[in-house]
Amino acid sequence: MDPVYNLSLFDFFHRNSLLNKDRCAIHWDGQDTSFQDLYDETCALCQGLSKLNLAPNTRVAILAKNHPVFFQLFGAASALNLCLVLINRRLAPEEISYIIEDTTPCLLICDQDMEDQAKILKKNHDYLSNYFTIDKDLNDLFETGQRENFCHTADPKAPYMIIHTAAVQGKPRGAVLSQENIILANLQLIHAFGLDADKACLNILPLFHIMGVNLGLALFMAGGKNVILEKFTPQLSIDLIKEQKITIFGSFPPILTHLLELLSEKENTDLSSLEIVAGLEVPDTARQWEKTTSSKFWTMYGQTETSGLISFSEYFEQPGSAGKISTLAQIAIADDMDNLLDLNCVGEILVKGPLVFKGYWQAEDLNAFTFRQGWHHTGDLGLIDSNGFLFFKGRKAEKELIKPGGENVFPAEVEKAILAHEAVEAACVFGVPDPKFGEGIKAVCTLAPGMQLTKEELIAFTATLIAGYKKPRYVEFTDMLPKTQTGEIDRPRVKELFS
Repeated sequence: MDPVYNLSLFDFFHRNSLLNKDRCAIHWDGQDTSFQDLYDETCALCQGLSKLNLAPNTRVAILAKNHPVFFQLFGAASALNLCLVLINRRLAPEEISYIIEDTTPCLLICDQDMEDQAKILKKNHDYLSNYFTIDKDLNDLFETGQRENFCHTADPKAPYMIIHTAAVQGKPRGAVLSQENIILANLQLIHAFGLDADKACLNILPLFHIMGVNLGLALFMAGGKNVILEKFTPQLSIDLIKEQKITIFGSFPPILTHLLELLSEKENTDLSSLEIVAGLEVPDTARQWEKTTSSKFWTMYGQTETSGLISFSEYFEQPGSAGKISTLAQIAIADDMDNLLDLNCVGEILVKGPLVFKGYWQAEDLNAFTFRQGWHHTGDLGLIDSNGFLFFKGRKAEKELIKPGGENVFPAEVEKAILAHEAVEAACVFGVPDPKFGEGIKAVCTLAPGMQLTKEELIAFTATLIAGYKKPRYVEFTDMLPKTQTGEIDRPRVKELFS
């Protein structure tokens, strides 16, 4: 591609170093990093990585809590045409190992909590030639001195980021995003949220999650300040909102509930700088948050596969909706035969446009099915009203999804873990309302003849195979699960009987 047409994320690093050089780009652990310093650090990382002779499209995996190095890697990977594999560090070791096997990175960046696992991964995978640990030996990768010009080498359409989504058939799928995907998605947020150099984002959501990436990089592209939290802590979050004049942050249940509980115990807590909280929440909590803080809660719909958000608006602008369809997304509703439906009809949500991802990593058949008829098939059900608002109506049966605390969990991956226990004969997993996480995971199981098993034992067992947020919070045993005429578990009937 002719460089004259390129616009990369690294270009925003360079631009900010010129136009916002002395302003704070990142606040972390009590320290400020200016845009000029961030650019210099990113260039030093580019220099060090280039010494490793990594070919374009080489995968570099990140397995860490939130840290400023995410931003340095976002910039360096952009400049060098590397592809970042963002791994959810809450996953179980077997799940993390699968992602490594799926993407074959040659380099892994981890934090010290994950260093022991990184050693095992390197030992078991020959293509993983090295790993570097944040705040330990990662500084060895930063090379100062004479600097190359990286501004014209990036390919914005190449694979830039792989984020594995929930597993429909027991294995997660790597959604491939380009720099162009991310830049355009973030420009929408800059416009919608009014982001500029005077705004500040509290990075509560993990930077390996698409929404964490969106909000963090959108603020960065706008020249605003990113305040990074290693992990969500209610008291520290409130302190930073007040101290750093935070204007926006992203939230999934139960973040707002924890913050509201803490605010109810305090007097004269000044959160007047806060303008927007964006995420998922139940109406009562969203209403209480707006009343308590005077900020607006925004609702939304999106997927990793759509580079983040493709509909959003203030929560109470159209109650019950998932927001107004965004400018850069064309959305349609289709029936099971892929016939497009009229407004106010329920069907599968289809998307096309520059926000649609590049496809699943090394999954040609799945991509052909997902992109059939020239649309990305989300697997979600919804309708569009005459005012352009999207209403989420659940998931198609084959893509049924549970969202505890904003994470994506497919029943199949939980059922696979449950059925690995020798005492379990059959299992059906589905989502139920949960007062803390919005949606909880419930498992209804039958035991093999002569076997005994407690709920606590089964929950603890599944936690050894899958991430903690994927284990069932609710377990119920029954003598028989209802079946369909073809002998399969009748999932709708199980939900009807055991919800």
